[in-house]
Amino acid sequence: MVVEAEKRWYLSPGTEQGLLRISITVVVAFAALGVVLGLLSHSFAIIFDGVYSLIDACMTVVGLLVVRLIAASNAGGLRNKRLIERFTMGFWHLEPIVLGVDALLLTGAAVYALINAIGSLAAGGREVHFDMAVVYAALTTVASFAMWRFQLRANRRIRSSFVALDSKGWLMSCLISGALLVAFAGGLVVQDTRLDWVTPYIDPAVLALVCLVIIPIPMGTIRQALADILLVTPADLKHHVDTVAGQIVESYGFLDYRAYVARVGRGRQIEIAFIIPPGEPARTMEEWDWLRDEISDAIGGDTPDRWLTIVFTADPEWAD
Repeated sequence: MVVEAEKRWYLSPGTEQGLLRISITVVVAFAALGVVLGLLSHSFAIIFDGVYSLIDACMTVVGLLVVRLIAASNAGGLRNKRLIERFTMGFWHLEPIVLGVDALLLTGAAVYALINAIGSLAAGGREVHFDMAVVYAALTTVASFAMWRFQLRANRRIRSSFVALDSKGWLMSCLISGALLVAFAGGLVVQDTRLDWVTPYIDPAVLALVCLVIIPIPMGTIRQALADILLVTPADLKHHVDTVAGQIVESYGFLDYRAYVARVGRGRQIEIAFIIPPGEPARTMEEWDWLRDEISDAIGGDTPDRWLTIVFTADPEWAD
């Protein structure tokens, strides 16, 4: 019974890690099928679909490892003392790196396939076994659409960046497979007719079209990952922190404050230094902690993914 419960948790659609494991399992199966049937049908478009899925699966595995590290670190369940000593600030910074590399690899694969498709068109195209290609395209279109819808619904509650990117990958796979299905079905219809001369160009033409469509899709993820890596301050979070800090300054008669905000993956790093008037009457540590609690509650979002530091000083140099 314990083993069965562990298996259910391992592939649970209610957890981020479970969703990623389900996705990896399905992706690897269809990636292998795509490469094999692509070689048998002589379709580079199908081979690209399989390789594209395989890259996505490999990066999802890396993403899953990062998710586990972040979860274990936040829960205090990390047992590796060396990791704890080397990453005292946590593992949030790994998330945008993995997301950015994943998006870059997918974009690079699509650009490479586009160049090959253009070269194949210039060389006169290639002959494809359309019957086998149609079967593969139909199967992958249905499976990809089902996985996209499944992850989209499950992630409404989890709100995971990794699952969101993975669901985009399934949507792209669905678009690729759908385009392949239409093209290969058309090739099967016109085969051995007066339009038979078109058939060698179908595979590279549809591959080029699909690549042109999917290349821009990961760009948003790349931009966000780059912003997180460079610690670009989120305007909405900074405005909220400034509002809270300004109210505290006004309420308690402080001189000023300095706020430093960054988004790193799912992590939110907030540092606020309040400048108090020189000669301010002394307060007990309990009173300062009570004030920190008030500020923390006003900022909100008190989760393991929030890193909040609040400092009180009479010397502005300590705040800058």
